[in-house]
Amino acid sequence: MVATAATSSFFPVTPSPDSSDSKKKRLGNGSINLGGIKSKTSSGNLQVKANAQAPPKINGTKVVTPPAEVFKNEDGVSFHPPRTFINQLPDWSMLLAAITTVFLAAEKQWMMLDWKPKRPDMLIDPFGIGKIVQDGLVFRQNFSIRSYEIGADQTASIETVMNHLQETALNHVGSAGLLVDGFGSTPEMCKKNLIWVVTRMQVVVDRYPTWGNVVQVDTWVSASGKNCMRRDWLVRDSKTGEVLTRASSIWVMMNKVTRRLSKMPEEVRGEIEPYFMNSEPVVAEDGRKLVKLDDSSAEFVRKGLTPRWSDLDVNQHVNNVKYIGWILESAPLPILETHELSSMTLEYRKECGRDSVLQSLTAVSDNGTDEIECQHLLRLEGGSEVMRGRTQWRPNNAKISGNVGQIPADTA
Repeated sequence: MVATAATSSFFPVTPSPDSSDSKKKRLGNGSINLGGIKSKTSSGNLQVKANAQAPPKINGTKVVTPPAEVFKNEDGVSFHPPRTFINQLPDWSMLLAAITTVFLAAEKQWMMLDWKPKRPDMLIDPFGIGKIVQDGLVFRQNFSIRSYEIGADQTASIETVMNHLQETALNHVGSAGLLVDGFGSTPEMCKKNLIWVVTRMQVVVDRYPTWGNVVQVDTWVSASGKNCMRRDWLVRDSKTGEVLTRASSIWVMMNKVTRRLSKMPEEVRGEIEPYFMNSEPVVAEDGRKLVKLDDSSAEFVRKGLTPRWSDLDVNQHVNNVKYIGWILESAPLPILETHELSSMTLEYRKECGRDSVLQSLTAVSDNGTDEIECQHLLRLEGGSEVMRGRTQWRPNNAKISGNVGQIPADTA
């Protein structure tokens, strides 16, 4: 019965003239008594409901199907044409409407997948994947500042900025096809148990982004001496192009088994040298020597600092960004409340692991201006130096009107 109903929707059964006339003869024009039930069957008041259906729609527009063709004989009696192969074909308009609906739904899904921002202030790179630019030597990635990345002054913290720098560095190596194991280790480095470690970092912050801002981070690498590599970063406001942060760092290799520094093997140099840019550092080197603090010269000391499990990176030592948070632990609170960090120079001297206990020492230098300079030392409880640093602070309401930085052109 269901099969018959489904078939009839595409192959409607039309009554023949003979069957129509015979029905009239049987029913007549009057009433018929069916077991005491009288039924009026005159053509004027016979009502039949069959296959009540709303007309199909295509793109919201109703499709009007033409009425079935009706013929009349010599006596003026209406009848349908005889059943032939042609008039038994399905109702193609309904089939076309169904196919169109399927295609429109598929097109809508593709449009959702191929999403593009409709406003210029929206994130250009919505998934933060990044891309290679400038002849394959510069890696570029966008980051949206999240609510949990801002501090009490309603701007992104210095740790957030440093995490963005570290993330782009790793993604740069990965996009070049050199990321195998560890933090940025190339295939040849993995064979020799070598990893990268940072020894020196200089950062200049002209302005901190705020919640909802989108920053564009560019990074590239250059040679630095015989056994070192320099990595530079340039952070801009993705909407205005304003330079927010500039940073330059020096990296060397360390054997992850012996934990000792290593020379750069020629095999590794052959892997990374094609990606070197012949350019000057984006931050001019500060040649001033970093002061070694001790208990007598330090004005503020914070003891008992210990790393958490989440502070360790894949190389099983404390992430270098965590060191910055530790040196700021001993910075005086009045400076943190009234000033913001404008630049810093860091020298990493020793790694620390999960069981390390550290001390943070700070000395404040008064140069007679609104800007403040601090000297820092991070050391183990036994006295071994972990990091030396120098930070400069400007008043919170100070505005920086620096020139717009540019990615250096490769002069090789």
